[in-house]
Amino acid sequence: MSSSASKIPDSVQRAVQAVDPNRWKALVFIALAQLMVVLDATIVNIALPSAQQDLGISDGNRQWVVTAYALAFGGLLLFGGRIADLWGRKRTFVTGLAGFAAASAMGGAATNEAMMFGSRALQGVFGALLAPAALSLLAVMFTDGKERAKAFGIYGAIAGGGGAVGLILGGFLTEYLDWRWTFFVNIPFAVVAAAGAYFVIREPRGGRNRSPLDIPGVILSTLGLVALVYGFTRAESDGWSDSVTVAMFVASAVLLLAFVVVESRVKAPLLPLRVITERNRGGVYLSLGLAIIAMFGLFLFLTYYLQVVKGYSPVRTGFAFLPMIAGMITGSTQIGTRLMTRVAPRLLMGPGFLVAALGMLLLTQLEIGSSYATLLLPAMLLLGLGMGTAFMPAMSLATLGVEPRDSGVASAMVNTSQQVGGAIGTALLNTVAASATTAYVADHIGGATSRSQQQLVQLQGMVHGYTSAIWFAVGILVLAATIALTFVNAGRPGTTAVAGSAGAAEEDEAAVPVVAH
Repeated sequence: MSSSASKIPDSVQRAVQAVDPNRWKALVFIALAQLMVVLDATIVNIALPSAQQDLGISDGNRQWVVTAYALAFGGLLLFGGRIADLWGRKRTFVTGLAGFAAASAMGGAATNEAMMFGSRALQGVFGALLAPAALSLLAVMFTDGKERAKAFGIYGAIAGGGGAVGLILGGFLTEYLDWRWTFFVNIPFAVVAAAGAYFVIREPRGGRNRSPLDIPGVILSTLGLVALVYGFTRAESDGWSDSVTVAMFVASAVLLLAFVVVESRVKAPLLPLRVITERNRGGVYLSLGLAIIAMFGLFLFLTYYLQVVKGYSPVRTGFAFLPMIAGMITGSTQIGTRLMTRVAPRLLMGPGFLVAALGMLLLTQLEIGSSYATLLLPAMLLLGLGMGTAFMPAMSLATLGVEPRDSGVASAMVNTSQQVGGAIGTALLNTVAASATTAYVADHIGGATSRSQQQLVQLQGMVHGYTSAIWFAVGILVLAATIALTFVNAGRPGTTAVAGSAGAAEEDEAAVPVVAH
């Protein structure tokens, strides 16, 4: 790969020079919108018991408060990314924010379970418009290597730490106000972000993809992803051998295979296969998805461990996650940003995932009486530092070198790997934990004669289940690190490398993103 500027097309060099003076202001509003979407994945979890009681939702149906959001969001992300490319990123971004605010208002005002499930599904629909548009706006607005590193450092910290912020905010709102505020809180976020975006963001010209919409691709990808996410959600509640669970996985495999066949043949595909078959992007999507599987399961286990085993309040539980957030912000904005223009992305991603795996390894030592200060605190700091360091170059590399006409759908793939990873992580690790807990209790309950001893065995079984699942998470993070180190082979980014700048010819795509030194 040549480092000569003469090899970069004139159209790309013009795009490099046309730097948006409002790009840093725009980043504030993009980051605010991203925070809203990410924290919404966890904020409702803490409010769920109160909402369930108020609205009379049965135990069998309560999972739909989470599942309706995940299905709509995960299933429609590729479509949302393509709409951003077709319709314009700024317009899609503002529309997504307005719709998300309206759906949140509906959720906060819900009077029955149908209204609640409907509002969560609508949040997912508008989130699927909003999230890819936000990331692709960053990809086309920040073209200088050092600036791009800072912008993606901030974005990566929010993408990684937003879930933990949701736990803190959810705890505060539920404990001191009312569960409805976990929905209403989105409205000021959305209004400020939409108003700011409308007045500040100027989308670069020449980046629209005006090809006709690939309807078969939309239908196949949406149904395939919905079946996959629902299959894992169903496995968590009904077991892996349940006939509906198996049918969902089979349907998903058939639909997604058909989607790949269609995409390879149609003239204007929803997901151009060049976006995912490029070695670096493929490695990023895969390793990021695996890392999210490990992280989402952990959020769930630690929340239950702190509240059920240690007796923490929702607010105290939220604050217990602060070291992880601090670690993510430090890893992303200090380590990742400072090194991103100096070393190859794999040398941040691989070691980052391994440091997170080391933090996870510490958590396999959890016991009922484990000290927060000596075990959980260092483990959370390592997890945060590792994930923050790895997330930032991964987010940037996933959209680097993509032509503007593909940037929405490339961004959607990042979000898809996160959403599907989250659904898989929660279901897979929960199942492992539940099986280990059941086996432990069955082996030890016979020796417990008093009620207090039986309760102790139940708690010990619960913690044993968590540590068994955390061992799986350690292995998954090591696998993510291995994929990042072997698949991702991009060199050190040049300071003026461009993320598929406007007008770049398709055959020049590979020459633009990375300057080899």
